[in-house]
Amino acid sequence: MRTEVAEVLIDIEAQLRRLDLWDKIPPAKSALASTEPFCVDTLTLPQWLQFVFLPTLYRMLEEEQALPERCGIAPMAEEFFRGSGLATTDLIRALQQVDELLSREA
Repeated sequence: MRTEVAEVLIDIEAQLRRLDLWDKIPPAKSALASTEPFCVDTLTLPQWLQFVFLPTLYRMLEEEQALPERCGIAPMAEEFFRGSGLATTDLIRALQQVDELLSREA
């Protein structure tokens, strides 16, 4: 399952890049220190994916830590991108995959 998660994380990154939603400059440390879910008060969802979600899961995989037992990012992404005009179907599909992988019953 860990390999599947890693593959989906790579796909999420690729989709963010394809949509030109990959930032070259990281946000301020204060923005990353938000205590709100998804850092909604300081980051956009693509920034949160790039600078919080992906690095955290990559680190967990590398350090062989236990992965989260629940994940529900796809609904947030659907709402965030609604009406944006961006072709986000593949990105949302990848987020649904990671949600399903991390939310499987053990």
